[in-house]
Amino acid sequence: MYPEEMVRPMKAELVDAGFQDLHTAEAVENAIKGAGTTLVVVNSVCGCAARNARPGAKMSLEGAKKPDHLITVFAGVDKEAVDAARQHMFPFPPSSPSMALFKNGELVHMLERHHIEGRPAELIAENLQDAYAEFC
Repeated sequence: MYPEEMVRPMKAELVDAGFQDLHTAEAVENAIKGAGTTLVVVNSVCGCAARNARPGAKMSLEGAKKPDHLITVFAGVDKEAVDAARQHMFPFPPSSPSMALFKNGELVHMLERHHIEGRPAELIAENLQDAYAEFC
């Protein structure tokens, strides 16, 4: 587990962009199973989260279409919440960072770490915006 003071600025980056930071399995369940579209970002301390994932997720929200709900959980900190989110991402293996788009509780789009690592934030944002155009 990472100390809260270490990850606070990494969490704030998404929270300041409108993401709700969830800490419990119940909160994740309620968010994902709700009506409409929900983007879930599994945040992490790694360099690709800082350089690619968080900036890409934020840039993806600049388009006309965007998810109804934005949530984030933090790998290595919010174990219960991360485990609950990952159960909904099955059959994809656990990875962080990762991003999943749900529509009415169903997984409709997934970006695993290997889709994020080494790719510019702009490409990640474009990938998500394409998913928003189709599902939101």
